[in-house]
Amino acid sequence: MDEKLLARLTADGRATNSELSQAAGIAASTAHGRVRSLVERGVIAGFHAAVDQAAIGNGLQAMIGVTLRPGLRQESISQFTRGVRGLPQVVQLFFIGGTDDFLVHVAVPDSSELRRFVVDHLSGKRSVASTRTSVIFEYHRNVVAAPFE
Repeated sequence: MDEKLLARLTADGRATNSELSQAAGIAASTAHGRVRSLVERGVIAGFHAAVDQAAIGNGLQAMIGVTLRPGLRQESISQFTRGVRGLPQVVQLFFIGGTDDFLVHVAVPDSSELRRFVVDHLSGKRSVASTRTSVIFEYHRNVVAAPFE
């Protein structure tokens, strides 16, 4: 039942309680209670609007791999995360394992703004050892993320 509710909400976060109950084959009051329980248990982390970045003037998106300098790593990780998360150009921030420490998904108006973002907010920082920028040609959001099984 919860999987059906989650599938419907993932496809349309604005689905009405009536639509949710139909999708799960349960009463509307039961659907409402189950969704509330999913939120309270942290299964549903929030409800968000998917923004078309090009429609708001950010026609260029990129993924930027960031490697921090060795030494005082934990402090650098915390400072970097706090400093980058709130920037309006940042769509997503990933702390990852591997060659890079972070992967930063940005949306900007054009290549000049992308260059400015990298220089001002990333490579210009003492804690950043290197960056690698990959321009995103197309972006398709999966309705439901595939399991890692």
